[in-house]
Amino acid sequence: MSLPYRTALVVGAGAGISAALARLLAAEGLRVGLAARDAGKLAALAAETGAETFSADAADADAVAALFAEADARLGEADVVIYNASARAPGPLASLDPEAVRQAVAVTAYGAFLVAREAARRMEPRGHGAILFTGATAGVKGFPLSAAFAMGKFALRGLAQSAARELGPKGIHVAHFVVDGAVRSARRPDPADRPDSTLTPEGVARAYLDVLRQPRDAWSFEVELRPWVERF
Repeated sequence: MSLPYRTALVVGAGAGISAALARLLAAEGLRVGLAARDAGKLAALAAETGAETFSADAADADAVAALFAEADARLGEADVVIYNASARAPGPLASLDPEAVRQAVAVTAYGAFLVAREAARRMEPRGHGAILFTGATAGVKGFPLSAAFAMGKFALRGLAQSAARELGPKGIHVAHFVVDGAVRSARRPDPADRPDSTLTPEGVARAYLDVLRQPRDAWSFEVELRPWVERF
């Protein structure tokens, strides 16, 4: 089943899940835009996929508005928007730097609001579109030494729930993905004694595309993704 969309914008692009998404979306024939604070790091991926790249600070309202305006001009209005940006400020609660926590929550949650707001403004008049959020286990349960990340991901999940209930009846598919496990990379390979114990970026990205293919009489809101040996 082909995707019922033509243009996708991935905010918080880089290696891993977002790169896998760019490849799969481009292979499906969508025009793809990739946004990151440093767009220079996306050059190789853009060359591989034919994607357009954009520089933007996801936690800055003016920057996000400018990002969407530029994407409208270069790609056309996106009918798929994926928010993949997040930030951490790990450490003991009593010694956390307030500014580092503020920035982490701003990127993980406030930036998601800004991006979803711009996406909804474009999708609502058409009665069509999809907004996907990359969540984490930290949005379901907070872990020690990870207060800032938990705050951001809990807020992200709440935003997604609210947006899904508001926008779903208007024809906009909102989904939240709980990525419950380590994502495999060159720096984080599978342990030799535990094969397939990490998530592959390609496996996660395929799950996003499966959701995008869903007919509106059977939409998923929340999808949990974990390796087969992950405890939960």
